[in-house]
Amino acid sequence: MEKYFVRKLKDKIAYIACLTCVIIAIIPLGSILFEVAKNGLPAINIDFFTKGPGIIGERGGGIANSIQGTLILIGLTSLIGVPIGILSGIYLAEFGDNIFGKIVRLTNNVLAQFPSIVIGIFAYLVVVLAIGSFSPIAGAIALAIIMIPIITRTTEESLKLVPNSMREASMALGIRRWRTTFSIVLVAAKNGVVTGVMLSIARIAGETAPLIMTILGSQWFFSGLTEPMDALTLRIWRLSLLPYEHAHEIGWGAALVLVTLVLSLNIIARLLTWSKYRM
Repeated sequence: MEKYFVRKLKDKIAYIACLTCVIIAIIPLGSILFEVAKNGLPAINIDFFTKGPGIIGERGGGIANSIQGTLILIGLTSLIGVPIGILSGIYLAEFGDNIFGKIVRLTNNVLAQFPSIVIGIFAYLVVVLAIGSFSPIAGAIALAIIMIPIITRTTEESLKLVPNSMREASMALGIRRWRTTFSIVLVAAKNGVVTGVMLSIARIAGETAPLIMTILGSQWFFSGLTEPMDALTLRIWRLSLLPYEHAHEIGWGAALVLVTLVLSLNIIARLLTWSKYRM
């Protein structure tokens, strides 16, 4: 009886400790969301979403071009980074148990730790100077370099969690290994893969340093893949440097839009994967 009581007590202590840690982890997120919403909501209006930046020092204007630029960048970067990251993760998980796989895994881990400003300088030297202008292409390549290691690592770990019995059962039926990997293993691990993709999108959506070196920023709407373009993070950074209260208000509003965009993408992805899993 005494041993049973001690076990129950230890179980309660562990539960309370875990719950406390969860609350401590949620508090910073809640405080950030509260501050962003409190300071950003006053800037939200129709002009805020439909107009470009106004005249410096005067009230008015919006961030429509910045929202457009961020969405274009996320789309271009995903077109480059998502296929490469997923295929790299598949190789490391299914075929990478060799020296080459170990080298790729080490390189991927090192790349994941690179400062984003260094990646921005690299993209500037390789892409911007080659094209001759700042452009969304240069920005997408820089952000893809940041995105790929995240997707690769999460895809590899997600595929490794799939039981080998599923692979063996599939191949026992005469299905080729590549088909087994894509039709059975990857489908079983889709929730983890989608999570990795959304984490990488959240990471690149908040990057500023690489964009300073690649897309530069602009007062105008998108005008071509070889022309400078604006983005939410760049707009927030530039507004924070201005000594005007209304500029800071618009900056908080832009931050609220960015946070809402990232949260919405994650929620939508979760709902989609959940519904498919339930079906």
